[in-house]
Amino acid sequence: MAKIQNAKELLSKKFGEEGSAEREEFRKSAYAYYFGEILKDRRKELKMTQETLAAKIGKKRPHISRIENGEDMYLSNFALVAKALGMSIELKVE
Repeated sequence: MAKIQNAKELLSKKFGEEGSAEREEFRKSAYAYYFGEILKDRRKELKMTQETLAAKIGKKRPHISRIENGEDMYLSNFALVAKALGMSIELKVE
């Protein structure tokens, strides 16, 4: 019978222990993907093409594609696109 693993064990096995460089890289990639999906979902909700969104922020369509794919997730780019989609970003200190 196979041993049941929890999510922490699976992540550690596949991406390294918490605090490791490999795990940190995975964490960054996961957040970038997640935030890109949020922007893409909002763009589609507004029935806006990547081309239209790009024109709205003065960029080209491939720029929007990279952001939505989590490949270009600088805060400045994220904020620019979010604003164009009628979204806001809230940063809190905890």
